[in-house]
Amino acid sequence: MVAQRELSEAEVDRVFHALATSTRRDILRRTIAEEQSVSALAAEYDMSFAAVQKHVSVLEAANLIVKRAEGRERLVRANPEMIARARALLARYEELWRARIARLDDLLAEPARTPKPDRSIPRPAVTEEGD
Repeated sequence: MVAQRELSEAEVDRVFHALATSTRRDILRRTIAEEQSVSALAAEYDMSFAAVQKHVSVLEAANLIVKRAEGRERLVRANPEMIARARALLARYEELWRARIARLDDLLAEPARTPKPDRSIPRPAVTEEGD
């Protein structure tokens, strides 16, 4: 198994930008299941072939998919290594938030403590009205 290196900030930006639209997420989902031609992908969307090509280019720039030529066709498949690296990043975020929530739970479970009055600050004398 190849060791996964952390994503650079630029890679994180490209990955999350690529996953920001439902069409690109759907293209990625479809290419995880099987390699597909860009033409076959485009046939499923109510947009131009050029628009689908742009979506594929964004995914390719983020390294989430790999495109190869076979004759006149361009075949697209998901890149499981980059998907795993992005998943590892999200898992680290999840660990961070789970730890924060656990600390908050611990704080809320502690019995309430009444603060002791600060005796170093003199209190003003209380007088009754009418004196």
